[in-house]
Amino acid sequence: MGISQTIDGTGVLLLNLGTPDAPTASAVRRYLREFLTDPRVIDLPRIPWRILLEGVILPLRSPRSARRYQTIWTERGSPLLVHSEDLREELALRLAANGRDLPVPVALGMRYGTPSIHQALKTLGVLKRLVILPLYPQYSAATTASAFDGLAQALAQTPRVPEVLFLTEYHLEAGYLDAIAHSIQQIWRQDGTPDFLLFSFHGLPQKSVAQGDPYFHQCLATAKAVSTRLALEPTRWSVSFQSRFGPAQWLPPYTLSRVRELARTGIRNLDVVCPGFACDCLETLEEIAVENAQAFHEAGGGVFRYLPALNASPGQVEALAILIERKIAGHPPTPSPT
Repeated sequence: MGISQTIDGTGVLLLNLGTPDAPTASAVRRYLREFLTDPRVIDLPRIPWRILLEGVILPLRSPRSARRYQTIWTERGSPLLVHSEDLREELALRLAANGRDLPVPVALGMRYGTPSIHQALKTLGVLKRLVILPLYPQYSAATTASAFDGLAQALAQTPRVPEVLFLTEYHLEAGYLDAIAHSIQQIWRQDGTPDFLLFSFHGLPQKSVAQGDPYFHQCLATAKAVSTRLALEPTRWSVSFQSRFGPAQWLPPYTLSRVRELARTGIRNLDVVCPGFACDCLETLEEIAVENAQAFHEAGGGVFRYLPALNASPGQVEALAILIERKIAGHPPTPSPT
């Protein structure tokens, strides 16, 4: 990425979930194996789960998921990786424009797949301080805590461990909320307002909330704050949860069911926004924009719009830069011995 290997200052590491290296069954299988063997993601007894995973789930799901990835793959590769890398580049430019004596390099690491967190740390080189920003606005053990696990594993291979400044969440940060509201307002000014706005967040097993995970309440708080900025009446918006997996009870209402319900109750024009996704990916571009759109139409709905993630937009770049700069300012480096 063109970053020096000998910087002795502060660096930034963006963390995202990850993506297969190619839209093929074999690449998807490698990715899913790494993802679905994380105990933070699947909290089941290890041996029975591995037997089920290797014998049933991966053989069936990998080809099916590969076909879905093929529908969204771009010339530059996976949308999640492309948007995450674009965000990294824009954020590096924004931080560099602040006139610091030393540059603040920015690297990108994926919890699963490539570039790995270990690779990203090697790219950054030797640092005194490291600001870690998982690109998950709402905290969850399955995402944010797992990212911390991956970081710890990678740092265990590093001779010099820097001071780590870990940003755990930003679900109610003003810049983040303003950026989402502004992106929605831009679309509405250009193409008109819908009858209803659905906030769809990635799903989570209900038992996680019972165990104290704040994710559900943070999702509700984000949606309420954005709807307030949009001056939406309570009858014109709601929250749902997508991408459930397996037989366990997940957070209701399920997005697919909610989309069908809205169509059947007379909503003709529906917009769906996914504020929990910093960058567009399979779950937004295929699951929401294609699968849920089809379900809405089949249930009698009219116009369905998926409103894109913030990606590398100026609003997101500025919001994240402020978060990082505030974190750095609040933790001045230890003076070097004279």
